[in-house]
Amino acid sequence: MNVSQAEFQNMKEEIVKDLIARLMDERGLSMQEAFDLVYNSQLFEKLNDPKTGLFFQSSGYVYSYLQEEIDK
Repeated sequence: MNVSQAEFQNMKEEIVKDLIARLMDERGLSMQEAFDLVYNSQLFEKLNDPKTGLFFQSSGYVYSYLQEEIDK
């Protein structure tokens, strides 16, 4: 399925927003800490690549990968 660059960007931003909110809620991080963690993660690099298809997944699914990365 092809999506425009704008659609890809919007879908990615929605997932990132959800990831940050969950990190703040579940791990007690400040907004800045959550932003830093997400934007500096390997997961974010993959989320930025439309070929991975991660932007099509639910934020819960993507969050599970972030949790694995954090807990290593």
